[in-house]
Amino acid sequence: MVTLVPVGTMLTTQEAADMLNVSRPHVTKLLKEGKIGFEEVGRHRRVPLQALMAYREERRLSREAALGELARMGQDYDNA
Repeated sequence: MVTLVPVGTMLTTQEAADMLNVSRPHVTKLLKEGKIGFEEVGRHRRVPLQALMAYREERRLSREAALGELARMGQDYDNA
């Protein structure tokens, strides 16, 4: 699925959860932990699209590094 959104868009926590393919409570937890920036509008949290994309990229890089480490460990094990 492809979604086009203007730069500078503010997302609800549910929209952010949908984009990350996680639950809304998980996104709320990430916001509280400071892993994703957000703004409060009244009693509601709004997530800047740019902050969400930065978190998603950070998570992707972290996964790639972990997979690379697993591959290296597997090679070390095979050579032993």
